[in-house]
Amino acid sequence: MSIGDIFRKNKIKLIKYALLLIVLIIVALIIVSIISIATTGTFGLSGIFSRRSSGIYVDEFNFDVGRERVFAYSDGSVAAAGTLGVKVLDSRGNETLRDAFRMTRPAISHNGNRFIAYDIGGSNVRVFNRTQVTSSIEVEGIIVSASINQNGWFCIVSQDGGNNKGTVTVYNNHGNAVYGINFGSGFVLSAVLSPDNKSVAILNLSETGSRINFYHGLDADKLDPDYIFDIYGGLIIDIKYLHNTDLLAISMDSLFLVESDGSGRMLYSYSDKNLIGYTYDKDFIALHLNDYGVGNQGRLVTFLTDGTSLGEITFNRDIISMSAVDRSLVILKSDGVLFYNGALEELPVSSDSFSAAGAIRVLALNENTALATSDHSAVVVRREKER
Repeated sequence: MSIGDIFRKNKIKLIKYALLLIVLIIVALIIVSIISIATTGTFGLSGIFSRRSSGIYVDEFNFDVGRERVFAYSDGSVAAAGTLGVKVLDSRGNETLRDAFRMTRPAISHNGNRFIAYDIGGSNVRVFNRTQVTSSIEVEGIIVSASINQNGWFCIVSQDGGNNKGTVTVYNNHGNAVYGINFGSGFVLSAVLSPDNKSVAILNLSETGSRINFYHGLDADKLDPDYIFDIYGGLIIDIKYLHNTDLLAISMDSLFLVESDGSGRMLYSYSDKNLIGYTYDKDFIALHLNDYGVGNQGRLVTFLTDGTSLGEITFNRDIISMSAVDRSLVILKSDGVLFYNGALEELPVSSDSFSAAGAIRVLALNENTALATSDHSAVVVRREKER
């Protein structure tokens, strides 16, 4: 019997074990972060100008933000978060913002021209744009995740170590807390705000699988969600509001489009594959899937969030990292960087591009440019423009 057959036969049992394992891993990471903060108390690109790629004029960025660096890009600015704080550089490599504070497990994301950086397992959160910090938050308890919408409203998921399974706090664009929800059951993984600031969707693990809870109106007297979307025996790992009130939900075996009334439809099923990685930007999403029990044999697939299939190719090489921007995809392998359009047609790369040796992640800046990063460098890789 093949591994795939065994998995399908025992799928529900394995998913239950996976849910338990994920909870244990998250709790373990949080405990490690707390111990690290408590015991150590410590933390842890000159520009060669070129106009070959629109918007980015340097070949290397210098970020002295400590270890564990993570990056985000928006409107010509690159932001980095590390164990020493956050820093933003413009397209010419000039520093436009620096804020020093302690983090142990930094994370960063953006929406529009706003960034949010936070310390997983810690307490610090910073919301900022390219030139100023707009909110500085120190939460009670420990941070699980955070997100921000296009208007600068943001929400933080935290745990206080007590009986609740997670607290979700919603903040407006001035950094004032305007709404809060405490969960007594089901470990809370993440929360996202709708583009109109009127709804929050909360992802948590339930006893039977995964659940998305919709709270509309952000009414402080509301105890129960307005609508619920359940996946029985399934594991949702990420949720994202689209440009309207629809929600993209990514599970270990399917993509779903969930409406604000809790109804949902499957966009794509990959239950016979192993989800290795994914990336998305706006209405575009790319998946890296492997066949069960067939080594590195797998495929890349790309979609629009309305379910339209764009491309699919067999990909038998190891992928270290991948990143989407608009409707294009950048992939980091051990021996270099590859560029693809939305239909997964490989685009030519100039011969003098950085080889990406030693890079551990890639960040797509635009369809022609990417940032390949390691613990000690952040180098711009450009593809050859078509003549």
